[in-house]
Amino acid sequence: MSIGTLDDLLAEGVSGRRVLVRADLNVPLDKATGAITDDGRIRAVLPTLTALRDAGAAIIVCSHLGRPKGAPDPQYSLAPVGTRLAELLGSPVTFATDTVGESARGAVESLAAGELVLLENLRFNPGETSKDEAERGAFADQLAGFAEAYVDDAFGAVHRKHASVYDVPARLPHVAGRLVLREVEVLSRLTGEPDRPYVVVLGGSKVSDKLAVIEALLPTVDRLLIGGGMCFTFLKAQGHGVGTSLLEEEMVDTCRDLLARADGKIVLPLDVVAATAFAPDATHETVPADSIPQNRLGLDVGPRTVAAFAEVISGAKTVFWNGPMGVFEMPAFAAGTRGIAEAITAVNGFTVVGGGDSAAAVRALGLDESSFGHISTGGGASLEYLEGKTLPGIAALEK
Repeated sequence: MSIGTLDDLLAEGVSGRRVLVRADLNVPLDKATGAITDDGRIRAVLPTLTALRDAGAAIIVCSHLGRPKGAPDPQYSLAPVGTRLAELLGSPVTFATDTVGESARGAVESLAAGELVLLENLRFNPGETSKDEAERGAFADQLAGFAEAYVDDAFGAVHRKHASVYDVPARLPHVAGRLVLREVEVLSRLTGEPDRPYVVVLGGSKVSDKLAVIEALLPTVDRLLIGGGMCFTFLKAQGHGVGTSLLEEEMVDTCRDLLARADGKIVLPLDVVAATAFAPDATHETVPADSIPQNRLGLDVGPRTVAAFAEVISGAKTVFWNGPMGVFEMPAFAAGTRGIAEAITAVNGFTVVGGGDSAAAVRALGLDESSFGHISTGGGASLEYLEGKTLPGIAALEK
């Protein structure tokens, strides 16, 4: 099986043809102002959109944002994304105030070569995420009716069996965009024969969210470094008290089993930053990971852990990182994530940031994105790919 590429479509000629591009414009918005706080996903789709625009395609861009309940919800409107997209492209973007209704139809009908229209949030239509194939298919028919070709450049959504990701490609000539192709190439390197030592760094809050990927990676990695909130369930499995830290009690036995099977591959924190409360101004101190006070909760890994993890990372030839080491959004608890990220940038090898909060942390902490080999746009999609799952959006692109 093979996947058609954007270059294949461009070689056929797209001048004056309507092309539907599924992008992942699911950017974080400030809850108070509605302003975009991280435009990384918008910038990630620019190479595909620019190539199509310059080739004279009439481009219809569609995306989701957040999790509205299948009906219009102003807080999840893509309107601010359209404004930012126009700024980044340096050319106008028409915004349709619905998905396949009167506004969308009018905007598409008046679309000329080299112009772009952005449809309103796909999830405002219940057909996008419906489990009912007929309802999903009806929405896909309407979307596909706008265009003569389809480009999927929304890697962050390819693990969803949604109308715009899974059903539309069955109705149109379809190819992968620049971003999706790059993501698949990168993750294929990680699941194939990565250069060794191969080190994976996992953080984030819950072991249950990462269990499948831990199970999949354990046989292939040389070291698995675990930080973030999930480390406390592992520490508990070793018999240590974790105070009031985040704990998945029902996962303790699972973690104990993983540690027993890991043959020393799993590396846990040596120290943590323990605070009196989950608050940016909470009193805090660095304590040994096996001596967390009963009335405190760990909100970051400590300096000894950063040094130990950094030493392992420094010898790696391949590094995959998914999940922050602490509550990086609070400056007092950001040092662990910063330290690990900086260690990864110094690696003389292939480094991948696995999207989601890790990618957000790179940008929030002001780190040089070009210092990493690749920063994925799809946290969940990246993990599911590494787990060996079939991703509906990728399967739909295969010929």
